[in-house]
Amino acid sequence: MTHWRNAEPRGFTLIEVLVALAIVSIALLAALRAAGQGTNSVGELRARTLAGWVAQNRLAEHRARGDWLSLGVQRGEESEGGIAFDWREEVLSTPNPAFRRINVTVSAAPDESHVLARFSGFVVNPPAVDQ
Repeated sequence: MTHWRNAEPRGFTLIEVLVALAIVSIALLAALRAAGQGTNSVGELRARTLAGWVAQNRLAEHRARGDWLSLGVQRGEESEGGIAFDWREEVLSTPNPAFRRINVTVSAAPDESHVLARFSGFVVNPPAVDQ
């Protein structure tokens, strides 16, 4: 006859199971937090990419039309990928009078202080052709 005290343990105690569950839950919460932060980063990267396209489109549009912009600041709104953006163009003179520099900043529509993209470019005033 075997005694209870001499018998080998055949399973985990309740305390051991609870400790194991606590460790697993902490690990899962850490993984969930990391996944959530990755999701936020993706949204920010998407907004920055689309804002960069807005700025590039503004510069490309001026070059394509051959605009000779007056000095100063212009503002406007543009939508890209279903997101509304505010853009600001600052036109500056350069040492060469045939060129103008354009600094374009793009921000999220309601918050102009959160700049998502900055681009600079130049436009050329073509010389007049004598006829």
